[in-house]
Amino acid sequence: MLKRTSLIKRLFILCCGKGRHQLLRTSLFCIALSLLAGIILLLLLGKNPWEAYRSILQGAGILAKPRYAGRKSQLTDFMSLLNYTTPMVFAALSVAVALKCGIFNICVSGIMVFSGFMATVLVGYSNLDPFVAKILVVLIGALSGALLGMLIGYLKHRFNMNEVVVAIMLNYIISYVVSFFIQTRFIDPITRQSVAVTQNARLTLFDYPVGSLKMEIALVFPLAILAVFAIKFVLDRTRFGFELKAVGSNSKASNYAGIQVGRAVVFTMIISGALAGLAGVSYYLGSNASIQPRVLPSLGFDAIAVALLGNTSAIGSFFASLLVMIFDCGTTYMSSRMQVLREIAALITSILLLFSAIGIFFRNLADRFQQEAEEV
Repeated sequence: MLKRTSLIKRLFILCCGKGRHQLLRTSLFCIALSLLAGIILLLLLGKNPWEAYRSILQGAGILAKPRYAGRKSQLTDFMSLLNYTTPMVFAALSVAVALKCGIFNICVSGIMVFSGFMATVLVGYSNLDPFVAKILVVLIGALSGALLGMLIGYLKHRFNMNEVVVAIMLNYIISYVVSFFIQTRFIDPITRQSVAVTQNARLTLFDYPVGSLKMEIALVFPLAILAVFAIKFVLDRTRFGFELKAVGSNSKASNYAGIQVGRAVVFTMIISGALAGLAGVSYYLGSNASIQPRVLPSLGFDAIAVALLGNTSAIGSFFASLLVMIFDCGTTYMSSRMQVLREIAALITSILLLFSAIGIFFRNLADRFQQEAEEV
């Protein structure tokens, strides 16, 4: 038993212990554990894990399927994956930026609903030129999110209000207020959701002909890539980025060093809110076309685990978003091909998010094991 325990400790130290690329090693360890848990689950169900994971990659467009329906191919599946990944990238960046400043932003879902609703009612039902409408949708989404983020940051700075409590209350307020307006003014009597926005304002082109194929083209995916590199540059190469991370590490020491903590908090939440707003419009006016009353998108909460899996870095958040959405998009095909319930297939994605969220626990555990080994 002692030898087995020692082996487990050495494994934790090797995978999650202090040293070079500790955060990256921990993330890969979490992914490996989630895949292992998925293998065990599939074996208990009597399914072939290799074929199941292969089906997930095929469903997401990473690998080719045995056959395709008319005007579809591996490329169309991959473009669909990028479309559904776009709002997750924005949402994960929103959480990551806030965490860098020591702020736990759980209002991403609420901001998504608010920004999506504002863009819908202001532009979504208009007959504006498509180019102008799409630009306005993006600007309204970013501005709406930035205003809510500024509110959260100001309340935290000015009145020392806990951002988690404020965010929870805002989520409820936004959900019910938006639901009221949808059900009284913009309800579709058939779908019981808001009336679908016009194609002029959509940020995704569906069934767009490219050669002999019909594709989903996410128009704001390039903007998501640009946001990743912009956030990385701000955090790593600017004075504001240094101040932001310093406040996140120790706000009292930062204040003593002359950093304006309140300014850093407010501006961080403005950026975080704007990113969440972009997630909202790319979700509700991109992959979707309407808003369901009294329902906060789970994507906003999943983004917390995704940001943690990406080590709260811009590049890491992008690849973590892509990985999670590969599982999310691919499990539908895996479910139909392997004759597995959709809920069981989705459980694999949930396991990945669970292990992602507790990565810091694995690092602390490895650090403790490493300290014990050094003392011996």
